[in-house]
Amino acid sequence: MSDSASPIYAFSPGTSPLLISVPHAGTEVPVELRRRFTSSAQSLPDTDWHVDRLYELTLTLARELGASLLVATHSRYVVDLNRSPDSAALYANEPTSPVCPDRTFAGDPIYMSAEGLQPAEIQARIGCYWRPYHERLEQELARLRAEHGFALLWDAHSVASEVPGLFQGVLPEFNFGSRDNAACPRDVAQALLDVVTRDAKYDAVLDGRFKGGYITLHYGQPAQKIYAIQLELAQRAYLDEGAPRDWDAARAQGAASVIAQLLERYVEEGRRRLGEKRL
Repeated sequence: MSDSASPIYAFSPGTSPLLISVPHAGTEVPVELRRRFTSSAQSLPDTDWHVDRLYELTLTLARELGASLLVATHSRYVVDLNRSPDSAALYANEPTSPVCPDRTFAGDPIYMSAEGLQPAEIQARIGCYWRPYHERLEQELARLRAEHGFALLWDAHSVASEVPGLFQGVLPEFNFGSRDNAACPRDVAQALLDVVTRDAKYDAVLDGRFKGGYITLHYGQPAQKIYAIQLELAQRAYLDEGAPRDWDAARAQGAASVIAQLLERYVEEGRRRLGEKRL
């Protein structure tokens, strides 16, 4: 789908004010690094499996949307693109949110050695993987705002429906994050929530367990006419959550149809509130 690519990401420019970011679907790991992984980390269990494929399907259902699409190629175990480069806490109740994680969501060590990652290696990964992705993201938002007068960022994620190390119970299928309205006005986010809940096929929540990560917080600047929203999709909405996590065509079609409606509504709300630039 992309017309330009790098080893760090694939990127397809669009014609609308919307940019979709997919930071955690990548599965590439340098060979020398993978050799250091524990057996539990080798299978990359915390990957946002097939989210890139899901959004490619979504955009075929919404052909007129004209969204730009930015997809990272490397695993979040190499570097977490949705964390601050200084590993600052993502939420107030967390001591730290490592940009280069050393444990899985289940709490298992990623590396066989107990020495941990050295600062020089972390900085090298930030320079090699983190910065190019964020530079492209920032450049594209600037282009969209210049062309349209505003920009809309949609940060696309997924997670297993049950992750005891992160949350209790079963996650709703659609989990929207606006950083408690800091990245996107409440009425815009509520309009998206209403799209999902109106037919009661899926459960949904706004600013629940997943309020949005670094990308949502950093790039969502409503005063500068840039909105950002994160969608954390429970994987049962489009996958068989057994092992391996296999693509389920029927489920994916249903989820993609709803996401297409969400993206279209997001652009409508952006235009209504921020106004399209007259070219």
